[in-house]
Amino acid sequence: MLNSETSSTADCEPDPAVNVRSTPIGKGVFADRDFQAHDVVGWITGKVHDDPEYGSEYCIDIGGSITLEPDAPFRFLNHCCEPNSQFTWDENEDDPEAIPEVYLLALRDIEAGEQLTIDYNWAADCAIPCQCGADSCRGWIVTLDEIDQLPASKKKRR
Repeated sequence: MLNSETSSTADCEPDPAVNVRSTPIGKGVFADRDFQAHDVVGWITGKVHDDPEYGSEYCIDIGGSITLEPDAPFRFLNHCCEPNSQFTWDENEDDPEAIPEVYLLALRDIEAGEQLTIDYNWAADCAIPCQCGADSCRGWIVTLDEIDQLPASKKKRR
């Protein structure tokens, strides 16, 4: 059974190819070097929780009741409706109970100095206004599949 003391990829060092800097909306993660599409930007470390009630603004759902609370620097990835990276992991077919190692994957070429972003894909009942500024901004931090399910009170603010 997992608990809040279980760590993911605990032996990995923070990736020196990224840094945390201030942005207009708080902290953000920036590339220190160029990345090509499909490059692994870095491994995500943090505490693993096996609790279906656990949640935070930073946690990553990695299946079932398992979430990962990421450490810095990747804790500070900001949302964008046109993200340049995404969290991903490989399931261990030999041991389905094993906690997968989570990493950040470049979705497209990323230049040094560019802010790294992901799509938070939040459920409609958790949506908040989006400030990403992307051409295809949905106006809300919400999964595209649930944008039509925004409560009426939120749709009026769109």
